[in-house]
Order: sequence, then structure tokens, then C-alpha cells
Amino acid sequence: MKLSLNWLKQYVDTTLSVQEIDDLLTNIGLEVEGQERFESLEGGLEGLVVGHVVECGAHPNSERLSLTKVNVGKEDALLSIVCGAPNVAKGQKVIVATVGATLYPLEGDSFKIKKSKIRGEASEGMLCGEPEISLGEDNSGIMVLAEDAPIGMPVRDYLAQIGGYGPNKITVEVDTVYEIGLTPNRSDATGHLGAAFDLAAALKVNYEGQGNFKMPEVSDLSQSSGNMSIEVEVEDAAACPRYSGVCMENVKVGESPQWLKNRLEAIGLSPINNIVDITNFVLQEFGQPLHAFDYDKIDGQKIIVAKLDEGTPFKTLDEVERKLSAEDLMICNGNREGMCIAGVFGGIDSGVTDGTTRLFIESAHFHSTTIRRASMRHNLRTDAATRFEKGTDPNITLMALKRAVQLIQEYAGGEVASSTIDLYPNPVARVQVDLSYARINRLMGTNIAAADIKNILAVLDMNILEETEEGIRVDIPTNKADVLREVDVIEEILRIYGYNRIETPDTVNSVLSFAQKPDPRKVKELIADLLTSNGFAEMMATSMTRSAYYEKLLKEDQDRLVYVNNTSNQHLDMMRANMVFSGLEAILHNQNYRTTDIKLYEFGKTYHKKGEEFFEQDHLTVYLAGQDKAEHWQNTNKQEVDFYTLKAMVDVILKRLGLYSENPNALRTKVIAEDSPVWIYGLNYTYQKMNLVSFGRLQGQLAQGMGIKQAVYYADFNWANIITAVKRAKLKYRPISKYPSMRRDLALVLDKKISFEEVLQIALRQGKKLLKNTNLFDVYESEKHLGAGKKSYALSFIFQDETKTLKDKEIDKIMNKLIATYEKQLGAVIRK
Repeated sequence: MKLSLNWLKQYVDTTLSVQEIDDLLTNIGLEVEGQERFESLEGGLEGLVVGHVVECGAHPNSERLSLTKVNVGKEDALLSIVCGAPNVAKGQKVIVATVGATLYPLEGDSFKIKKSKIRGEASEGMLCGEPEISLGEDNSGIMVLAEDAPIGMPVRDYLAQIGGYGPNKITVEVDTVYEIGLTPNRSDATGHLGAAFDLAAALKVNYEGQGNFKMPEVSDLSQSSGNMSIEVEVEDAAACPRYSGVCMENVKVGESPQWLKNRLEAIGLSPINNIVDITNFVLQEFGQPLHAFDYDKIDGQKIIVAKLDEGTPFKTLDEVERKLSAEDLMICNGNREGMCIAGVFGGIDSGVTDGTTRLFIESAHFHSTTIRRASMRHNLRTDAATRFEKGTDPNITLMALKRAVQLIQEYAGGEVASSTIDLYPNPVARVQVDLSYARINRLMGTNIAAADIKNILAVLDMNILEETEEGIRVDIPTNKADVLREVDVIEEILRIYGYNRIETPDTVNSVLSFAQKPDPRKVKELIADLLTSNGFAEMMATSMTRSAYYEKLLKEDQDRLVYVNNTSNQHLDMMRANMVFSGLEAILHNQNYRTTDIKLYEFGKTYHKKGEEFFEQDHLTVYLAGQDKAEHWQNTNKQEVDFYTLKAMVDVILKRLGLYSENPNALRTKVIAEDSPVWIYGLNYTYQKMNLVSFGRLQGQLAQGMGIKQAVYYADFNWANIITAVKRAKLKYRPISKYPSMRRDLALVLDKKISFEEVLQIALRQGKKLLKNTNLFDVYESEKHLGAGKKSYALSFIFQDETKTLKDKEIDKIMNKLIATYEKQLGAVIRK
């Protein structure tokens, strides 16, 4: 939200500097995220003053130039200025651009005034005409001001004093605009008046003699002409607790006055016409949205506030036809035809046009949730919607309506032509809250006197209803929708008292704590460093995802999915049940930016539901795609990443965690089922019956379904199980054996359905502690040589004893048992 400093100063008196106000706004919870300078006329007429031509004579070296002596308020010196205007004369009051001023003409580039010589005569400034300072197009000569124009007065101030220059009453405004990061709980500061009131409260408490707050003068509405009538019916009082309005006639739609355009332009709004600009001005002033309807376009002269049928078409002001939801609150005419999405956006057929002469002005209070959902549903993030969704003040609708009517009467000639409508069946009362003095000081870490607390409450318009020695009962203004509890009021007191006034204690208290081992954070950092050092980049994705992924690409049990009502982004409507789509979105994003060589990892959570309980699971995921190594003149052999690239990285991670223990049975390998919805092929590692990681090549329907044009390899670690396994694993120092190892090779003919895991487990049982490694170094298939449904595994076995040198007969004994077991249990045939 943008706040204009000049606008704020209309309501609050202060002598603080621009930066001091910036700091104070931030300290009271209206965090200033940036400042910008606004100039309604480029340059802001800086360096231009009113001058008096004391002398005027001919230039000795030019027939068309004049030599002048000009008084600009410096009694000890007159400025010598050479002027080429034909209308310059002694005694005139003129506009003088002094040395150093920069002029911005209607045409051409800007230029800086310098002390110079023109045809041999010194010139210490410039007498200005309209085009040279962009105040008009009359180039017949210099601008001649009224005789009573104060000498030396800045031109910008002079134009404001006389109410503007020319028929359009041009004034020039220079302003500072603050960009405020308004938090959702600050419903009281959605307009300049609310922010000014908060600023005034802080000034009164912290700066003696400052902070006088002035509300704009607003008169009661009284019918002055005509007999326009309109009926209003509110069908859903919960969605529209209050509806106010009035009819006006003899309205002349036209251009807004300059001051009004300046106000809107300063905060980034484009002026449209006087009626629309006035409603926008009141919104930015009070934080109360208004809507102006063309009275003659309201069929039946009746307003119905209701919800229409699902799918009802409605064309909005941007000429887009939208399908309404049955939950959208609509402002309808007497035929129940939509004219406006309540509190969000107007319709194309009922708005104000240049030919409008009669108006119905709406000032209503709508329920925040209803407006927010409609706004997000139709992707219409309007100024009105952002106010309503924070919670507007239901007790200010009439005040804002009166302010708008008053301005329309003054600047559009309108007249009130009906009685005021105000449907407010259940008035909202101030919330009452009990406060304890002791609790205030305990939570704030202060020792504020009761009198000071009551003073702060007074400047916040919180009335004291009851008082005891221990505390007080106060009521809360209805514009503070989020202040409902004692702690909320204490926060309000602290904001105005000042966070910077809280003293820092001289002592530091500490306690001893014992972290669990291994520390999960350190384990995570260890593996993050390992992956990063191997060329991987860490990614962090949002935990919310699209349910469409689980409907079209990866079917999941609907009862286990966690859906959310995300009104800020309706597409992200569930918590992710699988990490895979987060990585695929990142890969697709990189692919779209022509980055196809991908190495990513992410630590994150998935979210699940079991019955009525919700739970989370921690994961580490790794993604690979594209080339294994970057393009280089020495790397001429381009090699795509593959399953073994990923497997090598998975093995490195597990080794670094110490999960490749001395016990060969600790880590078990299993081939991922062919019907896996995630992987085309891959492996699964378990440790003591705990699933550690599944990895392999992703199914084409997942990658291609996301629009990815290359193979993706994906590993998913169950991080909770990893931490548990690391706790159980015992790392022991073992010196390099001084005894040699021995190798035996074996070729087996097996049925194709038999997996390497089955072969490995038999070897581990038979080899026991002497078998250090089993490697499958060749797979051969041939119906001609082996028979149908057969395959050949070529295996190597490494044996070693840590206490002695093994003998051949010991190894032969193990190998014979191993062969016999393969033949008996797997039906293997030994190839010789």
C-alpha cells in the first residue's frame, strides 16, 4: 500500500522530517519498504521563483534581446538576465529560473540554467514562458504574473496560493510516497486516515506538542432536489451486514480538479473522471470502498444483494465474461441480473459513463471471507477487494458515503435526490477487553505507570469502561478487526509506546541443553555439503501442490491426500503427497530457460492423512537429467546421466553416513517392481527392515506429462529412517588388513525370473564373515546357447580373513557349499 506524505499531513500535524516519519511508521507496525519522490510536473518547478523586473533595456549587441535587472528577493543584489521575449517590460512580475535550476520543456530535452554570457552580456538566469516549464503551450512570450505576486516566493508555492494557473487551475505538487508492507492484521490502516490516526497517536505519546489529528469535515446528507427512489433488498445479511446508499442527480461527469488528480497519481492511480476519481479518493482516504452505479441502468430501480446460480455468465468492466460461482455475492438489479461482483469488480453495463447524469452511490460492508474467496476465484485483485478481505469498519459506511457525496456536489454539481438508505439489522458493537497492569508490564518487559497506559489507550480511541487497582476494562474501535484479546491490546500499547524504548537487560540467562546424537541438523548439513561438493544444487519448493497432478499423472488414495482451501492461489489446493512433482517443476523451469543438464536435491516434507489423523514424512530427494559433465574442449565424449550415475551418488551418501557396515546383511537390495507408478526400473535399499531409499529412472508418463523432454533419474530417501539407521549404525575403526584377499569367479545359468538379490543373499549366508564383496560383472542371454527363459550371471567373490592368510582349501570348501546351494535352491547350472 502507498501512503502520500502530503496527504497524511492534511490530517496530522508534525514537524518531523521525511526520514523520521519513515522510521516512526515502521516502529508502529506500518513497515516502510521504500520511498519515492512524486512530482506532478517533472522537476517540480525546483529553483523557480517570482521575480520583479526592475530595469529593462535594449541589448547593445542584438536587436531582439533585452537586458533586464530582476529582483528575486535578495535585497543586496539584482540578477542580470538577458531575455528574448518580445513582451518583457519594466515593472512586471515574472517567473525566474535561477542558476542551477533544471527546466523540463514541453518539447525537447531538459536543460540546466547556468551563468553565461549572451552576445557579450552576463546572464544569471532565465525569464520563463509557459512551454519552457510545461505549464502551457503559449509561446508568445514570458509569463506575466499578477502585480501582488510575492517577490522571491517559490513558484510552486505561489501557484498553490492562487489556486492554480490557467483555466485548468494547474498546481504543482512534490510529495514523498511511502511503500507500506501492510500486514493482514492492520485493517485499521487501509486508508490514509487510519495511518494518520496511528501516526498521530505515536506522536502524541513520544513527541510533546505534536500529533494533533484532524478529520475531514463531513456534513449530513439532506435531500435537496428531485424525487428519485430506489429499493434495496439484502438476501444474505451474513455476507452483507450493512448496506448504505443514496441517489444523486444533475451530475456532470468530467475531468477531476488538479489537486484530486495529484493525490491519486502520487499513489500510482490513473485519474479517469471526477466520479470514479472521487470514489477512489474516498477509498484511499477512509479505507472504505464505494461503488457508483448509473441510476438509469438499474432495471426496476431496485438493488438486490444476493447469490446467483452456479455458472451464471457475467461480463465485468474489463469486458471479460466470467462464470459465477454459487458462492459469489452479487449486486443485482430488479430483474436479478448481476451488475457488480460485490466488493470486487463492477459490471460493464451499469458503470458511470460520460453521459451519466444520475447516480446511485453504494457504501457497504461485506464479510471478509466472502470477498476474498470471490476475488481469488476470479483472479481479480482490486483495491476494494484487498480492503474488504482485511475487514473494513462496518460503522464507517455512512461517513464515507457523506464524504463522497460532498465531493460530488462540489466537483460534479450533483444534488442529493433521495433519502439515505442504511440497512444495518445487527449493528456491530465495540469488543470489550479486560487488561491487567501487571500482565501488560510482564509481557512488554517494562514498568509503565498506569497513567501512561491509560494515556496510550486514550490516543488509540480505546475507552475505559471500568477500572480497579489491578487493571481496567476497555472497548475496542470496530476498525480493529484483529484486536479481540488482552494480548492484542497489549501489542497495540507496545506499538505506540515504542519497541525501541524497551530497555535491554544487563544480564543474560542461559541453560544447559543436551542435543540428541546424532544431531539431525548436522547430519542434514553433512549430506547437503556432500551433494553440493559433487555438483548438485539445493532447491526449495513450496509444500503446496496441484491436485491435478494426482488426478492425471500419479494416482493416489484420495483418503490419504491432504487438501487445503488456498484462496490466494486456487491451483495449489493440496499439500504434496510425493516429492517428485516439486523436482519436475524445477526441471521444467530450467528446461524452459534452456538449462537441460540438471543436478538437484531437496530436503522437504510430504503430507498425509490416515483416518482423522494427519502426519508428515521427511525426505531427501535427488534429481538427475541431461549430460553428466559440463561441455568442455577436453570432454569431447558427451555422456548422458543414467541409472548408474544415480546409484553411485546414492551409494556415496550411504557410505558417508556409515550405513555400509561390516555386517553384509545390514543393507538389503531389492529390485523395484515393474508396475511401479513412479519408476520404470530401479532399486530399493533397506536397513534392518527399514526402507532407506528408492531410486531409478522415472516413468515417462510423469516426466512427459509435465512437459519434460528428457530422461529423469530420481532418488527418494526416507529421511526419518535414515536418521534412525544412523543412530543404530556403529562406526568402528578398522585398519587395512595385512593379509591378502582371494577372488573366485562363478558363472550360473538361471531362470530369468530369479533376481540378483536372491543370488546375493545366498552368497552372504554361505560366505559369512569371510565374504567381503560380491559383484555381478556380466549378464548373458541367448535362447540358442542357454535355452528359453534362461540367463547367465557371471559373479566374482572376494574373500579375506582379518586374522590370517586364507588357504585355497578353505575357499574351495565355501565355494562348493555355495554351488550346491545355488543348484538346490535356485535350480542353477554351473557353467564350466
